[in-house]
Amino acid sequence: MSAKTKLDFVSDVSCPWCAIGLQSLLAALSALRGVLEGELHFQPFELNPDMGPGGQDFAEHIAHKYGPSPEQFAHSQEMIRARGAQLGFRFDMQKRTRIYNTFDAHRLLHWAGLEGKQLELKQALFSAYFTDGADPSDRATLTRIAAQVGLDPTQAQAALASDRYGAEVRARERFYASQGINGVPAVIINDRHLIEGGQPVAVFERVLRQVAPPLG
Repeated sequence: MSAKTKLDFVSDVSCPWCAIGLQSLLAALSALRGVLEGELHFQPFELNPDMGPGGQDFAEHIAHKYGPSPEQFAHSQEMIRARGAQLGFRFDMQKRTRIYNTFDAHRLLHWAGLEGKQLELKQALFSAYFTDGADPSDRATLTRIAAQVGLDPTQAQAALASDRYGAEVRARERFYASQGINGVPAVIINDRHLIEGGQPVAVFERVLRQVAPPLG
């Protein structure tokens, strides 16, 4: 049997197009079951690494960072909501009211990778933030989400209370920045091929067919 296809998914848990991209990628992998086998790794990227405690009002943040008109803002939010719905992911725009720092969430994801629960935690973090409006910078919230996906809450709490995995996260962030990754999501296939953005399922499926080694 051929080697698994390595998929590095560079993203942030507060990035809506990352949530969309992940659902698209998973759907593509499901469609290709029996053709190739993906080995998914989540890599850290912080959209707002300097965000302080308590975060910032979402609309205020978007207006300051991107400057859209109210009409443009409403259109983009509806487009995100609709794309998510097509993929079975629910964005609740009324609950997502603030932007937060996500460094601790990335530390927890690094640990979850060591425990074999990274995908489950990533999906739970996306749902907690975009669907439920939870604060991904709050350590009690992160501990609760970790427990929900079968991770040990005592170990999660201890890791978050320390600086554990912080150096590893920073090193991975620097590595991908050095490779020219300055926007997310970015999916890197077998360390060679890059797919950028929250692409439709068909795009992921086509590229994976072209570049990934088939099962044999």
